[in-house]
Order: sequence, then C-alpha cells, then structure tokens
Amino acid sequence: MSNKCIDSGNNAAAHAARLAGVEVVAAYPITPQTPLTEKLSEWVASGEMDAEYVAVESEHSALGVCIGAASAGVRAFTATSANGLLYMSEQLHWAAGARLPLVMCVVNRGVGAPWSVWNDHQDAMSQRDTGWIQLFVKDHQEIVDVTIKAFRLAEAVHIPVMVNYDGYYLSHTYMPFELPDAEAVRAFLPPYVYKHALDPQRPENLNSVTLPDARRDAGGVLRGGYMDIRHNLQQEMHQALAVWEEIDADYRQRFGRGGAPVLEAYRLEDAEFVVVAMGTLANQFRDVVDRLRQEDGIRVGVLAVQVYRPFPARQLAEALQAARGVMVFEKGLSYGHQGALFADVKSALYPWPARPVLRNFIVGIGGREIPTNELCRNLKQACGQDELPPEVADTPNWIGLQL
Repeated sequence: MSNKCIDSGNNAAAHAARLAGVEVVAAYPITPQTPLTEKLSEWVASGEMDAEYVAVESEHSALGVCIGAASAGVRAFTATSANGLLYMSEQLHWAAGARLPLVMCVVNRGVGAPWSVWNDHQDAMSQRDTGWIQLFVKDHQEIVDVTIKAFRLAEAVHIPVMVNYDGYYLSHTYMPFELPDAEAVRAFLPPYVYKHALDPQRPENLNSVTLPDARRDAGGVLRGGYMDIRHNLQQEMHQALAVWEEIDADYRQRFGRGGAPVLEAYRLEDAEFVVVAMGTLANQFRDVVDRLRQEDGIRVGVLAVQVYRPFPARQLAEALQAARGVMVFEKGLSYGHQGALFADVKSALYPWPARPVLRNFIVGIGGREIPTNELCRNLKQACGQDELPPEVADTPNWIGLQL
C-alpha cells in the first residue's frame, strides 16, 4: 500500500534510502544535508531500519566506508553537501573507477570560501568529471522516485549515481509526496548481488596497479590497461542513458510516475524560445513562461535537464532544433569561462544543422534570491535580442548582482 505524506525533502530522501533496502549508511553531517542522515540514524537506532549506520570523522571516510561495503556486495548509501562533497573528491574518482554501484544524495549548496550554507549548484558542477552519473530533481516526489530508481541504475551499469536536490528549496521545505509500497519496491529493486564481492573462498585482485598497456591475466585472458578501462567507463556512461529510460518505463508501469527521465519539456510544442535549466529553477520557470505567454504573447517553453552526466547531447539538440533562441539559466559556472551547462548545451548543438541563438544567465549563487519578476524581465528582454555581437552573446549575464 502506498503512503501519502507531507514532509521535508531530506526526510523524503531518507524514506527512499530505507525503501531501497540500504544495508550500510556512512555519512558525516553537513548543512543542509544533516536532517537526512539524522533521520536514517534514528531509524537504525530504533530498529525501524535493518542497516548498519557507521559514524565517521569525515566525508572522505564516509565514502571510503561505502566503497568497502559495496566491494563486499552490500548496498550502501551516503549523502553530503558542498565542501563535504569536495572532501570526498579522491574517493569519488575511486568509486567510479572501481565501478561500484553507490548512490549518494547531494543536497546542493555553495562552496566555501567564503562560507555559505545556501543553495547553488557549484558543488555538483565541480565534480562533474569524476565519472559519476549526475541526476537533478525538482520536487520531493522526484527525490523519492529518482533515488529508488538510482539504485537500480547504479547496479545495472556499475556506475555510482549522485541524486542532486536543492538545499533549502527542497531539503527543508515541506511538500506532499507519495511513498511507494515497500513490497512493490522490493519487486522493482531486487537485492544487490555483486559478482566480484570479496570472498576468501574465491580470491580476486581488485583495482591493483594497472600498466599503460593491456596484459594477460592469470587465466591468459587479455585485460585492458588504464586507458582501456577509462574508455569503457566513457562508453558505458553514454549507454546508461538508455538503461535509465528502460528503468523509468518499468517504474512508471509499476507506480504510475515518471515518463521524462532525461529531459522534461514544458510548453515546448510551439515554442520559439526555450529556457534550459536544472533543479527547482526549472520549476520556477514554468510560472515565468506562463506569464510571458499570457501577458506578452511570447511563445516560450522550458526544458529541464534531469540527467547532467552523462550529458544527453543528442536528445537535447533534437529538442532544440525548432527553437529560435535558447536561454540557459544556471546556478553554477566554470570560472574564467562561462556557465558549465551553457557550454555543454552550446557544444551539443554545434554538429546539428539548426543552431539557435544562445544566451547564458547566472542566478542564485550562494542562495541569492531569484525573484520571478526579474526572471520575467530578463527572459523577455533576451527574447527580443536576436542580433548581438558574438562576444556579447557568449558572455554570461549575472542576474541579481548587488555591486
């Protein structure tokens, strides 16, 4: 039986981890992720959750514990934010390189220094090249559904998955959501079985020193070197998109939710202009485009990027072929260049015949308020600027600066 409730986004994530049958949780508290790990520790202590909660002294150790658990064939989970995620950076690369199917919720927050506990996407952006699949969600229901599906994806493709949700916008706000039936989740997500699980009766070498060139193993089978292993990760990251769509289709059939696992379009059918965004910002833009259509007659829509890594370049370029202008609004950037999402969108469109005019807007860094009126004003202005010098069109516009 499903269960409808009103609760915080952090508790929604905790419910999802419990429903997924997590056996080991290792985490270090950091704002705004803390209530998520507190809830899991309460359930483990009270016996409501049959798992081992490992209290660690740092985020680096938290992911180290999860790496060990997953290597032993145990379903493991952790969560963090901002500088905690950066403290895990070495272990992020290790988990991906070892092809361990971990799931981690990242409650997105600005990175210090200076210290900020408020929301933006710079933490996730800074770790986008670690080899993890990165998913972004927009509300509490998606936190539940995507986290459960993320375990099945990670275990199907043997690549770890980050489920990103906005600090405070989602972590501490209360929204209604529905928890799926536990028995039905167990049918959707069978117990984790790792064929290379550590077993004294069946010794194996895992992640030993790898040479530049391929070599034969003890059985005479040719095994790739470091470069070949990295090539396979790249190839299988891209293949993971199709697997993710299959998993979403199965989840939708069982639970009635899903249908747009990679990109989610809103009012795109006749749109001349398209806003590309991630997380709660994409939801906020639904109000903006409704207003511009009603008050100004501007045919504009929203395309929410739900999977950021692997980057869905083909799907995104196809969705934008009919657009006259594309405006990328984002809460992070690649310092010294431009918004990371903007650069990815531009790169995805380059090989395609239609290359709409592109603009980049940086908003909400470090929790700076994002007034809907300001989004309306900037988007309306951008829709009327088809002819800009290349260097101007390619320069990020900062909304809400107080200098």
